[in-house]
Amino acid sequence: MRVPRSGARPSRTTAAGVLLAALSLLFTLPSAAQAADRPERGEAHMGMGVLEHDGRSGAPGVSPLAEQTEGVDVSSHQGNVDWAGLWNSGVKWSYVKATEGTYYKNPYFAQQYNGSYNVGMIRGAYHFATPNTTSGAAQANYFVDNGGGWSRDGKTLPGVLDIEWNPYGDQCYGLSQSAMVNWIRDFTNTYKARTGRDAVIYTATSWWTSCTGNYAGFGATNPLWVARYAASVGELPAGWGFYTMWQYTSTGPIVGDHNRFNGAYDRLQALANG
Repeated sequence: MRVPRSGARPSRTTAAGVLLAALSLLFTLPSAAQAADRPERGEAHMGMGVLEHDGRSGAPGVSPLAEQTEGVDVSSHQGNVDWAGLWNSGVKWSYVKATEGTYYKNPYFAQQYNGSYNVGMIRGAYHFATPNTTSGAAQANYFVDNGGGWSRDGKTLPGVLDIEWNPYGDQCYGLSQSAMVNWIRDFTNTYKARTGRDAVIYTATSWWTSCTGNYAGFGATNPLWVARYAASVGELPAGWGFYTMWQYTSTGPIVGDHNRFNGAYDRLQALANG
């Protein structure tokens, strides 16, 4: 057997292997960095992906043709909320994150949900959907069992399905457009069966178009809460001729996410009463 001389050039096979290894490392580094930037499960909240994917264009505006009613949405990120301060600033309604997937409950839910009610607000709960973890029915049941129910007391709004960009991975959660529509239908049908109310659907037009194929089948039954940080709400998802709520900014006073209900206070009361 011939022994290579000291300092001999590596074989072509060895050199190719080193090159492939280097390229592999180069192309895996961005994925690792992205994974490091992802939040922990449970940390998702309403509108988390709007700025990244939709951006912000112009100062938030409002149609002069319709009276609108100010609201906020909160999650564990806000901790104990100054509800009296929000009420005194003109906020009349709120939504509180209750659950995510079938693995997370907001530890501040009681302070936020009961606190908003106690200062006089009409309030409701929302669920952050993770369609890649469990079925729509399972998540609807988990939501209802952990704060997402409804009662005809005139102060409780129907529950919200928050369906938007996945902060933990693929933006459509690895589902096809038809599978996503089926998942949403599974959730909304189960929520209706449990509570007697049609869930509000919170989403952004660009996400809805990409991940459901701009499906139009929910507009006749489920109120729309649209996210758009701009001077106007812009194009709505297919099937909805108008929005019920509009999340118009993530930089509002006291808490970040501020919203407008598309109508006067008595119409908000009508939604609460079913």
